[in-house]
Amino acid sequence: MNEALWYVYAVVRPFEEALPDGVRGLDGEPPRLIGHGGLCAAASPVPAADFDAAPLRARLEDLDWLSATARAHQSVVAALSSVTCAVPLRLATVCREESGVRRLLDSGRDRFVAALERLDGRVEWGVKVYAEAGSPEPATAPGAKPATGREYLRRRLGQRRAREDTWREAGALSRTLHRELSGQAEAERLHRPQNARVSGQPGENVLNAAYLVPRERSAEFVALVERHGAQVAGVRVEVTGPWAPYSFAGTADADGGGADGPDGIR
Repeated sequence: MNEALWYVYAVVRPFEEALPDGVRGLDGEPPRLIGHGGLCAAASPVPAADFDAAPLRARLEDLDWLSATARAHQSVVAALSSVTCAVPLRLATVCREESGVRRLLDSGRDRFVAALERLDGRVEWGVKVYAEAGSPEPATAPGAKPATGREYLRRRLGQRRAREDTWREAGALSRTLHRELSGQAEAERLHRPQNARVSGQPGENVLNAAYLVPRERSAEFVALVERHGAQVAGVRVEVTGPWAPYSFAGTADADGGGADGPDGIR
């Protein structure tokens, strides 16, 4: 008989509040809570045809499937975070049988408890700074071409200088903004800038950071970001959230199979 597989989204303490209506896991049903030792894992049963070690490894190469799985994962974590403190787990954390889920909770108990204590009442805000492309010098008429080679070079030089100026201003703003936001946050993480071809966002990503902020100070934090965002022409500041504190959970690498390790299924 095939073993049941369970996809685990997050770890929480036991709670009584109902999850928001409409939240669904990967099986199309509300996530179930599997308890052990004063902790609960929010989980869904999933088919071995997709989530056992070998097929999961292949599925993780399918960007459409991966995107749909990530959306479901995030939706469940966001729903949990709206009613309690949740420690998100890595995408594609899978256990064999409910006993495997309990082993996950048991082996990671100290880390989960520490994370829940550290993250309770906190949310994650994401902040990105983009340097927009320099505006080309307007032509005298639609489709007009430079009259001479000298004019062409002059225009190209002007465009390059505009881009360099924008990059310098974006870099300076990023440093100032990160310093001030770090002073308002309890913790911060600098992530690798996103590639515009992947993110689909216009401009070049200069700052890609996450900040752990007490929920009650979120309005003050966002207002600080927005004040800086209006300062420099050609530089765009984007703030997103509040999110569950993915960047600060600090438990995923040790607590089960994930997106880069399906053979770690428990």
